[in-house]
Amino acid sequence: MPAPLPPLPPAFAVSDSDVRPGGRSMVDILVDDHHEISELCARLRESPADSPATGQLAEVLVATLSRHLSAEEQYLYPTVRAALPDGAHLVDQELDEDREMLHTLQQLRRMTPDDPEYVGVVDAVTRLARHHTQRASLEIFPRLRAVCDENELIRLGNRVEIAYEAAPTRPHPATPVTPPANKVVDPAVGVVDKILDAVAGRTTRPEDL
Repeated sequence: MPAPLPPLPPAFAVSDSDVRPGGRSMVDILVDDHHEISELCARLRESPADSPATGQLAEVLVATLSRHLSAEEQYLYPTVRAALPDGAHLVDQELDEDREMLHTLQQLRRMTPDDPEYVGVVDAVTRLARHHTQRASLEIFPRLRAVCDENELIRLGNRVEIAYEAAPTRPHPATPVTPPANKVVDPAVGVVDKILDAVAGRTTRPEDL
C-alpha cells in the first residue's frame, strides 16, 4: 500500500482491501477545488475596482486557497512523498510555491481594490494558482491514480474533507507545513480565524457570494 494511511481497526479476516469506504477520491476533491479557485481568480480579475463585490470576492479567494493549501499539505503531499519515486522533490517544489502563494495572499488582504498595485497582486495570485493547478494535473494526480487504489484515495478524500472544514481561512506562511505539526496547528489556527470571521462578518465561501 503506497499511500500513508493508518490501518483499519483489527477485525477477524477483514483487511483494507475488503472494505469499500464511502465518499469521494482525494484527487477528485482537489481537482474540483482547482476548478473553483480558477473561476474565483477569473471573476476577481474581471470585477471592477469600484464594485462592492470585489472586496468580497478577494476575501473568498483568500479563504478558499488558504483552506485548500492546508488540506493538501496535511494529506496530498505526504501521499506524494510516500507513493512516487521523485515525490520528495515534487513536494519540496510545491511547498516553496505554497509559501510564495501565502505571502502573496497576505499582500492581497492588506490592499483595497483601488490600490495602484492591486491588479498586479491579483495577477500574481492567478499566475501562482494556475501553475499550482497545472503541475498537479500533469505531474501529480495521474501518477497517484496509477499507484494508489481507489480505496486509498477515497479514505484520503474523507480526511481531506475533514481537514478542509477545520483549516485556516487566512494565509499563515509561518505555520508548520508538514505532519504531524500541521495537523495540530492548522485546526487550532482555523478556530481563531473562524472567530475573527464571525466577528467581522467576513464571507469566506464561494456559495455565499
